[in-house]
Amino acid sequence: MYPAELVKPMRQDLASAGFEELYTAEAVEKALKMEGTTLVVVNSVCGCAAANARPAAKLSLRNDKKPDHLITVFAGVDTEAVDAARNLMVPFPPSSPSMALFKNGELVHMIERHHIEGRPAEMIAENLSGAFDEFC
Repeated sequence: MYPAELVKPMRQDLASAGFEELYTAEAVEKALKMEGTTLVVVNSVCGCAAANARPAAKLSLRNDKKPDHLITVFAGVDTEAVDAARNLMVPFPPSSPSMALFKNGELVHMIERHHIEGRPAEMIAENLSGAFDEFC
């Protein structure tokens, strides 16, 4: 588990953009089954989360169509919440950072860590924006 002081600025990065932080399995299961579209970001302390994933998630919100709900869980910190989110992302293997778009409780789009590493935030945001245009 990472110390709270270490992850606080990483949490605030997404929270300041409107993402709701979830800490329990129950909260995640409820949020990901809401009506409408929900983007979940599995946040992480790694460099690709800082350089690529979080900036991409924020950039994607400039799109005309956006998810109805924005949530985030933090890998290595919110174990219960992360496990619950990952269970709803099956058949994709656990990875962090990662991003998933749900529509009416169904997983409709997934971006795994290997889609994030080494790719610029703008490219990842474009991928998300395309999913928003299709599903939101």
